[in-house]
Amino acid sequence: MAEGTILTESGLKKLEEELDYLISVRRNEISEQIAVARGFGDLSENAEYDEAKKEQAKVEEQITKLQQTIRTATVVADDEITTERVSIGTIVKVKDLDEGESYEYAIVGANEADPMENKISNESPVGAGLIGAKRNQTVTITIPAGTLRYKVTSIKKMN
Repeated sequence: MAEGTILTESGLKKLEEELDYLISVRRNEISEQIAVARGFGDLSENAEYDEAKKEQAKVEEQITKLQQTIRTATVVADDEITTERVSIGTIVKVKDLDEGESYEYAIVGANEADPMENKISNESPVGAGLIGAKRNQTVTITIPAGTLRYKVTSIKKMN
């Protein structure tokens, strides 16, 4: 998670919820695991203790990364999003001019991307190619597998 992460308001909320869970729930669970493992005796040969300490380090690293991401993120406010052009926070419907198929993508920051939910990053080839396009505009996008020709058929706000 690099500095300058771009997030939608819902993306920021999701990261804050994840951070809260790690701090208020996971930390306590791991502390309990460590306490139980200590009760098993000699710490030098205690696999449960070693595993709990490794998990603790992993969770603390996640907490630090999330805090850094939240602190340095640029949040695209819902009221800043317009439907004039494709931008982060919009859902764009396109028609593939070669295949005849229609697709709908939510354009989000890299941190929020989830291809299974058709949420694509503004940094991905398709996302970057669509950013700034207007309704009825045709865009040509170069991807590793070749070239896409999309016509933007609609733009709406997420949520």
